[in-house]
Amino acid sequence: MDPHQHSPESSSEECTVLEVPPPGRNACPQHAGKVAEVYCSSCECVLCEECVKEHDQQHEQQPLQLILEQQRSVLQGQQGAAHSRLPEISDALSFVREILHQLTNQRASIDEDIQSSFEDLHKQLDVRKSVLLMELEVTYGLKQKVLQAQVQSLVLGEGALSASLSQAEEALSGEACAAGLPAEQQLQQRLGDLTGLRLTCEPQENDQLDLILETDGMRKSIHNLGTIVTTSAVASQSEAMGAGLEQCIVGHPASVTIVTRDKSGGACKSGNAIMSAEVFTPDGSIVDGEILDLKNGTYEFVYTVPKEGDFSLALRLYDQHIKGSPFRLTVNKFLEADVEVSPSTTTATNSAAYATPSTGSSEGAKRRGKSPGQKKKGSKRASSALGTPRRKTQNPIEDDLIFRIGSKGRNKGEFTNLQGVAASSSGRILIADSNNQCVQIFSNEGEFKSRFGVRGRSPGQLQRPTGVAVHPTGDIIIADYDNKWVSIFSSEGKYKTKLGSGRLMGPKGVTVDQEGHVIVVDNKACTVFIFQLTGKLVSKFGSRGNGDKQFAGPHFAAVNKNNEIIVTDFHNHSVKVFTPEGELVMKFGSNGEGNGQFNAPTGVAVDVNGNIIVADWGNSRIQVFDGSGSFLSYINTSADPLYGPQGLALTSDGHVVVADSGNHCFKVYRYLQ
Repeated sequence: MDPHQHSPESSSEECTVLEVPPPGRNACPQHAGKVAEVYCSSCECVLCEECVKEHDQQHEQQPLQLILEQQRSVLQGQQGAAHSRLPEISDALSFVREILHQLTNQRASIDEDIQSSFEDLHKQLDVRKSVLLMELEVTYGLKQKVLQAQVQSLVLGEGALSASLSQAEEALSGEACAAGLPAEQQLQQRLGDLTGLRLTCEPQENDQLDLILETDGMRKSIHNLGTIVTTSAVASQSEAMGAGLEQCIVGHPASVTIVTRDKSGGACKSGNAIMSAEVFTPDGSIVDGEILDLKNGTYEFVYTVPKEGDFSLALRLYDQHIKGSPFRLTVNKFLEADVEVSPSTTTATNSAAYATPSTGSSEGAKRRGKSPGQKKKGSKRASSALGTPRRKTQNPIEDDLIFRIGSKGRNKGEFTNLQGVAASSSGRILIADSNNQCVQIFSNEGEFKSRFGVRGRSPGQLQRPTGVAVHPTGDIIIADYDNKWVSIFSSEGKYKTKLGSGRLMGPKGVTVDQEGHVIVVDNKACTVFIFQLTGKLVSKFGSRGNGDKQFAGPHFAAVNKNNEIIVTDFHNHSVKVFTPEGELVMKFGSNGEGNGQFNAPTGVAVDVNGNIIVADWGNSRIQVFDGSGSFLSYINTSADPLYGPQGLALTSDGHVVVADSGNHCFKVYRYLQ
């Protein structure tokens, strides 16, 4: 029935229909059927007409509709802010999940390393146990054989003499007679022979069998064997300071101190955090540098800028920018006035808005940068930024650029901070494309063949590949600076294993000796490690310093026909040659721009005649030395100058291939051996 119709039994009074406001829409909670039209800000409640009469008139009252509109506007604004915030939270969630995933993977990897390492130790102990037991049995057997032979000899002598003595006693106990004379004479002869028998009565051996097993030192070593390394440092709280953020002069080292802090802003007290630092121009050109771990939660980044201009300094902790990074640098150079110079200072400003280019690369295919130290045949070399006089020199090796490959980018045949170079006997050129986290492979003619590599911190992934080499088995060996290990891939790029995890701090260069051992140059530890391909450590040598057997940021290595290891000592501006045991054979080079001098050497290779080819990073040139370290010549690169060359190698057809990092390409030159 219609609710507005009267039932036959209803009275006229009962038939009156009241207009009741829709449930919940401005209804007064105190008076049924009344509509709230006023809002009391003091009490934060709605009021109808009746409520207003009863309410405290001193309270602030406003029209409810106005309050509703204001509230709706505020809510919509907050909704917009929340919508804007949601992508940031979603991105953060994805990133934190990725970190958690990497943490889980790293845990699994370390678990595997611990299991395999201790299984190997168990095997070694079992082998040593078997060897000791075998030595015991062999030693016992030899001594026992000597003593047993002596025992048998003495037993026979004792028996024969005892029997003859018994016969003599029996003969003497009877009466002497002519019939017994022959027997007594025979017995006398036998006793004489036995008495004079030469039996060795002194022991022919001793009973010493001792075990010297010095287990105290081993127990102590086992007790301290292995350390789980981590920090609580986070990038958002960590900060940088120092003169390197305030002053930078061309050709002079600048220093920045990074202080790591935890999520609450507390200073971290231990080292080993994964820190990276890069100085680069707006077009992406990379400037090399070195991070020193002070082991107290602080780090020092030392870098040298080779030219003036605008630069960015990016400081990252666990791949995230620290506070204020990237920093904007304006670098000035000395002013030339004969041989005297006056430095110009520069300031660095925090510029989060300063566009961060992709590190280590630019459109180098069209760019031609001036390369200090370059010269054309028969011409005077350009003066240096420091105004050092140059002598007129001739280049006896007439090598020319054959081709160049690459420009800034992330596609095939493009590079972002290429570093190491290797060449295989099968006619392939391999490039460690550091900031693209991959290795690219080309033919000797420069034709792109393939690439492999996935960014990450799990086994089989690449975080910062800096060195590459090819093993005689065909396996590809990659030094991963940020992952602190060396990865082994098949010739097709399939991951096989890793080595050096837990030992390496910052592997930069890698090569292979004539015995198939993997030589790793640890830039951070200033140490050269020698591994078997299985990962077993053969030996190591070197420490931080400027002594003959010390390094300061070593970069790459090569091996000559004598199986000697040739190492470029970056900050000591020299090249050093060692035996596989780590004994210094010779060293050559000093800081400068003259023939045979270096301004931070990087790549190195050896030709079939034993000549040593060195990439001179700061002087942007390639020098050639004989096997004794005497300067021979330059590779003629004047047609297309280098800018900050890194790794180099000799191709299977005898040419020189070099990673021209500053020009974001690799170049192949004719080389007359």
